Amino acid sequence: MKLRTAIIGYGKMGKIRHKAMESHGGFDVVVACDTAIDPSATVPMVTRPSDVYDFAPDVVVCSVPNIFIPDLVCTALSHGKHVFCEKPPGRNSSDVQKMITAERAAGGSVLKFGFNHRVHDAIEEAQKLLSAGTMGDLYFMRGVYGKAGGPDYAKNWRNDPEQSGGGILIDQGIHMLDLFQMFAGNFCDIQSFVQRKFWTEVPVEDNAFALMKTPQGVVASLHSSATQWQHTFRLELYLRNGFISVDGILSASGSYGAEVLNIAINRLDSSGNPSPNPELQEIRFTQDLSWNKEVAEFYDAVVHGKPIKCGTSQQALDVMQLVEAIYQADPEWSQTLRTSATEVTG
Repeated sequence: MKLRTAIIGYGKMGKIRHKAMESHGGFDVVVACDTAIDPSATVPMVTRPSDVYDFAPDVVVCSVPNIFIPDLVCTALSHGKHVFCEKPPGRNSSDVQKMITAERAAGGSVLKFGFNHRVHDAIEEAQKLLSAGTMGDLYFMRGVYGKAGGPDYAKNWRNDPEQSGGGILIDQGIHMLDLFQMFAGNFCDIQSFVQRKFWTEVPVEDNAFALMKTPQGVVASLHSSATQWQHTFRLELYLRNGFISVDGILSASGSYGAEVLNIAINRLDSSGNPSPNPELQEIRFTQDLSWNKEVAEFYDAVVHGKPIKCGTSQQALDVMQLVEAIYQADPEWSQTLRTSATEVTG
Protein backbone atom coordinates (compact mmCIF):
# COMPACT_ATOMS: atom_id res chain seq x y z
CA MET A 1 0.00 0.00 0.00
CA LYS A 2 1.37 3.40 -1.03
CA LEU A 3 0.71 6.38 1.23
CA ARG A 4 0.11 9.65 -0.58
CA THR A 5 2.43 12.11 1.16
CA ALA A 6 2.73 15.89 1.41
CA ILE A 7 5.91 17.48 2.74
CA ILE A 8 5.52 20.94 4.31
CA GLY A 9 8.95 22.53 4.58
CA TYR A 10 11.11 21.38 1.69
CA GLY A 11 14.53 22.38 2.97
CA LYS A 12 17.33 20.12 4.20
CA MET A 13 15.19 17.95 6.48
CA GLY A 14 12.22 17.79 4.12
CA LYS A 15 14.48 16.46 1.39
CA ILE A 16 16.11 13.95 3.77
CA ARG A 17 12.67 12.61 4.67
CA HIS A 18 11.68 12.52 0.98
CA LYS A 19 14.76 10.45 0.14
CA ALA A 20 14.08 8.03 3.02
CA MET A 21 10.46 7.62 1.92
CA GLU A 22 11.53 6.90 -1.65
CA SER A 23 13.99 4.32 -0.35
CA HIS A 24 11.25 2.67 1.74
CA GLY A 25 8.92 2.36 -1.24
CA GLY A 26 5.67 2.66 0.71
CA PHE A 27 5.22 6.39 0.20
CA ASP A 28 4.24 8.41 -2.85
CA VAL A 29 5.26 12.05 -2.30
CA VAL A 30 2.63 13.91 -4.30
CA VAL A 31 3.40 17.51 -3.26
CA ALA A 32 5.94 19.62 -1.40
CA CYS A 33 5.40 23.05 0.13
CA ASP A 34 7.88 25.81 0.87
CA THR A 35 8.04 29.59 0.85
CA ALA A 36 9.63 29.49 -2.61
CA ILE A 37 9.42 26.99 -5.45
CA ASP A 38 12.54 24.81 -5.69
CA PRO A 39 13.39 24.45 -9.41
CA SER A 40 15.19 21.18 -8.69
CA ALA A 41 12.15 19.59 -7.04
CA THR A 42 10.96 16.35 -8.62
CA VAL A 43 7.41 16.73 -7.27
CA PRO A 44 4.76 19.44 -7.65
CA MET A 45 5.34 22.38 -5.32
CA VAL A 46 3.06 24.92 -3.66
CA THR A 47 3.86 27.89 -1.43
CA ARG A 48 0.82 27.77 0.90
CA PRO A 49 0.47 24.88 3.38
CA SER A 50 -3.31 24.84 2.90
CA ASP A 51 -2.84 23.95 -0.77
CA VAL A 52 -1.29 20.56 0.00
CA TYR A 53 -4.74 19.24 0.90
CA ASP A 54 -5.84 19.69 -2.72
CA PHE A 55 -3.57 16.71 -3.45
CA ALA A 56 -5.51 14.44 -1.05
CA PRO A 57 -2.52 13.20 1.01
CA ASP A 58 -2.78 10.40 3.54
CA VAL A 59 0.33 11.67 5.34
CA VAL A 60 1.72 15.12 6.10
CA VAL A 61 5.42 15.53 6.90
CA CYS A 62 6.14 18.71 8.86
CA SER A 63 9.72 20.08 8.51
CA VAL A 64 9.36 23.74 9.39
CA PRO A 65 10.70 26.20 12.01
CA ASN A 66 9.46 25.45 15.52
CA ILE A 67 7.02 28.37 15.64
CA PHE A 68 4.89 26.89 12.84
CA ILE A 69 4.86 23.29 14.04
CA PRO A 70 1.84 23.19 16.39
CA ASP A 71 -0.60 24.89 14.03
CA LEU A 72 0.46 22.85 11.00
CA VAL A 73 0.36 19.58 12.95
CA CYS A 74 -3.03 20.34 14.49
CA THR A 75 -4.46 21.34 11.10
CA ALA A 76 -3.22 18.12 9.50
CA LEU A 77 -4.68 16.03 12.32
CA SER A 78 -8.01 17.89 12.04
CA HIS A 79 -8.05 16.88 8.35
CA GLY A 80 -7.70 13.25 9.43
CA LYS A 81 -4.11 12.96 8.21
CA HIS A 82 -1.25 10.99 9.74
CA VAL A 83 1.62 13.29 10.72
CA PHE A 84 5.39 12.88 10.87
CA CYS A 85 6.95 15.96 12.48
CA GLU A 86 10.54 17.01 13.01
CA LYS A 87 11.97 17.85 16.40
CA PRO A 88 11.95 20.04 18.42
CA PRO A 89 8.22 19.53 18.88
CA GLY A 90 7.44 23.25 18.89
CA ARG A 91 8.89 25.91 21.18
CA ASN A 92 7.62 24.79 24.58
CA SER A 93 5.53 22.19 26.38
CA SER A 94 2.33 24.17 25.73
CA ASP A 95 2.89 23.62 22.01
CA VAL A 96 3.18 19.88 22.61
CA GLN A 97 0.08 19.81 24.79
CA LYS A 98 -1.84 21.51 21.99
CA MET A 99 -0.75 18.80 19.55
CA ILE A 100 -1.58 16.02 22.01
CA THR A 101 -5.09 17.42 22.34
CA ALA A 102 -5.46 17.43 18.54
CA GLU A 103 -4.02 13.91 18.35
CA ARG A 104 -6.63 12.61 20.80
CA ALA A 105 -9.43 14.41 18.98
CA ALA A 106 -8.28 12.89 15.67
CA GLY A 107 -8.85 9.37 16.94
CA GLY A 108 -6.97 6.99 14.66
CA SER A 109 -4.43 9.39 13.17
CA VAL A 110 -0.77 8.57 13.85
CA LEU A 111 1.52 11.32 15.17
CA LYS A 112 5.26 10.71 15.29
CA PHE A 113 8.12 13.10 16.08
CA GLY A 114 11.55 12.69 14.50
CA PHE A 115 13.92 11.89 17.35
CA ASN A 116 16.19 9.84 15.10
CA HIS A 117 19.08 9.54 17.57
CA ARG A 118 17.10 6.82 19.39
CA VAL A 119 17.45 4.53 16.37
CA HIS A 120 21.10 5.06 15.52
CA ASP A 121 22.76 1.64 15.47
CA ALA A 122 25.17 2.38 18.34
CA ILE A 123 22.37 3.73 20.54
CA GLU A 124 20.15 0.73 19.83
CA GLU A 125 22.98 -1.66 20.72
CA ALA A 126 23.62 0.24 23.95
CA GLN A 127 19.94 -0.04 24.83
CA LYS A 128 19.99 -3.80 24.20
CA LEU A 129 22.92 -4.16 26.58
CA LEU A 130 21.10 -2.24 29.31
CA SER A 131 17.89 -4.17 28.78
CA ALA A 132 19.71 -7.51 29.01
CA GLY A 133 20.63 -6.68 32.61
CA THR A 134 24.00 -8.42 32.56
CA MET A 135 25.87 -5.15 33.15
CA GLY A 136 23.87 -4.42 36.30
CA ASP A 137 22.17 -1.26 37.45
CA LEU A 138 22.75 2.05 35.70
CA TYR A 139 24.58 4.45 38.04
CA PHE A 140 25.17 7.62 36.02
CA MET A 141 25.37 9.09 32.52
CA ARG A 142 27.39 11.86 30.91
CA GLY A 143 26.62 13.53 27.61
CA VAL A 144 28.42 16.13 25.50
CA TYR A 145 26.82 17.32 22.29
CA GLY A 146 28.24 20.40 20.66
CA LYS A 147 29.19 22.21 17.51
CA ALA A 148 30.70 25.47 16.33
CA GLY A 149 28.08 28.07 15.49
CA GLY A 150 29.42 28.61 11.99
CA PRO A 151 28.87 31.33 9.37
CA ASP A 152 25.74 33.48 9.75
CA TYR A 153 25.00 31.74 13.04
CA ALA A 154 23.54 34.92 14.51
CA LYS A 155 21.13 35.29 11.55
CA ASN A 156 19.77 31.74 11.75
CA TRP A 157 16.08 31.49 12.73
CA ARG A 158 17.10 28.94 15.38
CA ASN A 159 18.59 31.82 17.36
CA ASP A 160 15.41 33.88 17.33
CA PRO A 161 13.58 32.83 20.52
CA GLU A 162 10.22 33.85 19.04
CA GLN A 163 10.71 31.28 16.28
CA SER A 164 12.71 28.60 18.10
CA GLY A 165 11.92 28.83 21.82
CA GLY A 166 15.60 28.78 22.79
CA GLY A 167 19.14 28.20 21.60
CA ILE A 168 21.53 25.27 21.37
CA LEU A 169 19.80 23.34 24.16
CA ILE A 170 16.42 23.08 22.46
CA ASP A 171 17.96 22.75 19.00
CA GLN A 172 20.61 20.07 19.58
CA GLY A 173 20.91 19.25 23.28
CA ILE A 174 17.31 18.02 23.21
CA HIS A 175 18.54 14.89 21.41
CA MET A 176 20.86 13.99 24.31
CA LEU A 177 18.14 14.71 26.85
CA ASP A 178 15.78 12.43 24.94
CA LEU A 179 18.38 9.65 25.09
CA PHE A 180 18.88 10.20 28.83
CA GLN A 181 15.15 9.74 29.35
CA MET A 182 15.11 6.67 27.11
CA PHE A 183 17.83 5.03 29.22
CA ALA A 184 16.81 6.20 32.70
CA GLY A 185 13.29 7.63 32.70
CA ASN A 186 12.24 11.10 33.82
CA PHE A 187 14.24 13.39 36.09
CA CYS A 188 12.95 15.02 39.26
CA ASP A 189 15.93 17.06 40.53
CA ILE A 190 17.59 19.48 38.10
CA GLN A 191 20.37 22.05 38.45
CA SER A 192 21.79 24.10 35.61
CA PHE A 193 23.94 26.91 34.30
CA VAL A 194 22.74 28.43 31.03
CA GLN A 195 25.07 30.93 29.39
CA ARG A 196 25.62 33.24 26.43
CA LYS A 197 29.36 33.74 26.17
CA PHE A 198 30.67 33.93 22.60
CA TRP A 199 27.56 34.57 20.48
CA THR A 200 26.63 37.65 22.50
CA GLU A 201 24.69 39.27 19.63
CA VAL A 202 21.98 36.60 19.80
CA PRO A 203 19.31 36.53 22.53
CA VAL A 204 19.58 32.76 23.19
CA GLU A 205 22.11 30.54 24.96
CA ASP A 206 25.26 29.18 23.36
CA ASN A 207 26.02 26.78 26.24
CA ALA A 208 23.92 24.86 28.73
CA PHE A 209 25.23 22.72 31.60
CA ALA A 210 22.77 20.53 33.48
CA LEU A 211 22.95 18.04 36.34
CA MET A 212 19.88 15.84 36.80
CA LYS A 213 18.71 12.97 38.99
CA THR A 214 15.87 10.47 38.59
CA PRO A 215 13.67 9.35 41.51
CA GLN A 216 15.67 6.10 41.45
CA GLY A 217 18.94 7.99 41.94
CA VAL A 218 20.42 7.81 38.43
CA VAL A 219 22.42 10.99 37.82
CA ALA A 220 23.05 12.51 34.38
CA SER A 221 25.17 15.46 33.33
CA LEU A 222 24.80 17.31 30.03
CA HIS A 223 26.87 19.89 28.24
CA SER A 224 25.13 21.29 25.16
CA SER A 225 27.32 23.77 23.31
CA ALA A 226 27.50 26.03 20.29
CA THR A 227 31.16 26.80 21.13
CA GLN A 228 32.37 23.22 20.81
CA TRP A 229 34.82 24.16 18.09
CA GLN A 230 35.50 20.50 17.35
CA HIS A 231 32.08 18.97 16.72
CA THR A 232 31.48 16.34 19.40
CA PHE A 233 28.96 13.69 20.34
CA ARG A 234 29.81 11.57 23.35
CA LEU A 235 27.45 9.60 25.56
CA GLU A 236 28.72 7.58 28.52
CA LEU A 237 26.72 5.09 30.58
CA TYR A 238 28.31 3.75 33.78
CA LEU A 239 26.84 0.62 35.29
CA ARG A 240 27.67 -1.68 38.19
CA ASN A 241 29.57 -4.16 36.01
CA GLY A 242 31.20 -1.86 33.47
CA PHE A 243 30.53 0.98 31.09
CA ILE A 244 29.22 1.73 27.62
CA SER A 245 30.07 4.78 25.54
CA VAL A 246 29.05 6.07 22.14
CA ASP A 247 31.67 8.30 20.52
CA GLY A 248 30.64 10.20 17.41
CA ILE A 249 27.35 10.04 15.58
CA LEU A 250 26.78 9.60 11.87
CA SER A 251 25.06 12.68 10.48
CA ALA A 252 24.16 14.37 7.22
CA SER A 253 27.07 16.79 7.70
CA GLY A 254 29.56 14.05 8.56
CA SER A 255 31.20 16.44 11.02
CA TYR A 256 30.78 14.30 14.16
CA GLY A 257 33.08 11.53 12.98
CA ALA A 258 32.56 7.80 12.98
CA GLU A 259 29.94 6.23 15.22
CA VAL A 260 31.72 3.97 17.70
CA LEU A 261 30.24 1.87 20.49
CA ASN A 262 32.68 1.01 23.29
CA ILE A 263 31.87 -1.71 25.81
CA ALA A 264 33.95 -2.57 28.88
CA ILE A 265 33.16 -5.30 31.40
CA ASN A 266 34.76 -4.99 34.82
CA ARG A 267 37.35 -7.60 35.78
CA LEU A 268 37.57 -8.36 39.48
CA ASP A 269 40.86 -8.81 41.34
CA SER A 270 41.53 -11.52 43.91
CA SER A 271 39.71 -9.55 46.61
CA GLY A 272 36.61 -9.07 44.42
CA ASN A 273 37.18 -5.42 43.57
CA PRO A 274 37.03 -4.08 39.97
CA SER A 275 40.46 -3.64 38.38
CA PRO A 276 41.01 -0.25 36.74
CA ASN A 277 40.99 0.26 32.96
CA PRO A 278 39.02 -2.79 31.84
CA GLU A 279 39.57 -4.03 28.29
CA LEU A 280 37.44 -2.28 25.67
CA GLN A 281 35.47 -3.90 22.91
CA GLU A 282 34.90 -1.50 20.02
CA ILE A 283 32.15 -1.72 17.42
CA ARG A 284 32.18 0.78 14.55
CA PHE A 285 29.18 1.70 12.43
CA THR A 286 29.53 3.13 8.93
CA GLN A 287 25.95 3.76 7.77
CA ASP A 288 23.32 6.10 9.15
CA LEU A 289 20.14 4.05 8.89
CA SER A 290 18.18 6.15 11.38
CA TRP A 291 16.13 8.04 8.76
CA ASN A 292 15.08 4.77 7.12
CA LYS A 293 14.19 3.17 10.47
CA GLU A 294 12.00 6.10 11.47
CA VAL A 295 10.13 6.07 8.18
CA ALA A 296 9.65 2.30 8.42
CA GLU A 297 8.21 2.56 11.94
CA PHE A 298 5.86 5.34 10.83
CA TYR A 299 4.65 3.29 7.85
CA ASP A 300 4.01 0.23 10.03
CA ALA A 301 2.05 2.36 12.49
CA VAL A 302 -0.14 3.84 9.75
CA VAL A 303 -0.66 0.73 7.63
CA HIS A 304 -0.39 -2.12 10.11
CA GLY A 305 -1.50 -0.41 13.32
CA LYS A 306 1.76 -1.05 15.16
CA PRO A 307 2.54 1.25 18.10
CA ILE A 308 5.01 4.09 17.80
CA LYS A 309 7.98 3.39 20.08
CA CYS A 310 10.34 6.18 19.03
CA GLY A 311 9.06 9.75 18.97
CA THR A 312 5.67 9.47 20.66
CA SER A 313 3.82 12.61 21.70
CA GLN A 314 4.37 11.66 25.35
CA GLN A 315 8.13 11.37 24.80
CA ALA A 316 8.02 14.76 23.06
CA LEU A 317 6.20 16.28 26.02
CA ASP A 318 8.57 14.71 28.55
CA VAL A 319 11.70 16.00 26.85
CA MET A 320 10.24 19.47 26.24
CA GLN A 321 9.33 19.74 29.91
CA LEU A 322 12.92 18.77 30.76
CA VAL A 323 14.28 21.48 28.45
CA GLU A 324 12.06 24.03 30.18
CA ALA A 325 13.15 22.80 33.62
CA ILE A 326 16.82 23.27 32.67
CA TYR A 327 16.17 26.84 31.51
CA GLN A 328 14.24 27.60 34.69
CA ALA A 329 16.74 25.95 37.07
CA ASP A 330 19.27 28.72 36.39
CA PRO A 331 17.73 31.78 38.15
CA GLU A 332 19.79 34.22 36.09
CA TRP A 333 18.78 32.70 32.78
CA SER A 334 15.19 32.28 33.86
CA GLN A 335 15.06 36.00 34.58
CA THR A 336 16.63 36.71 31.18
CA LEU A 337 13.87 34.69 29.51
CA ARG A 338 11.15 36.52 31.43
CA THR A 339 12.65 39.91 30.53
CA SER A 340 12.92 38.95 26.86
CA ALA A 341 9.31 37.74 26.82
CA THR A 342 8.14 41.02 28.37
CA GLU A 343 10.06 43.04 25.80
CA VAL A 344 8.50 41.03 22.95
CA THR A 345 4.92 41.18 24.23
CA GLY A 346 4.92 44.61 25.79
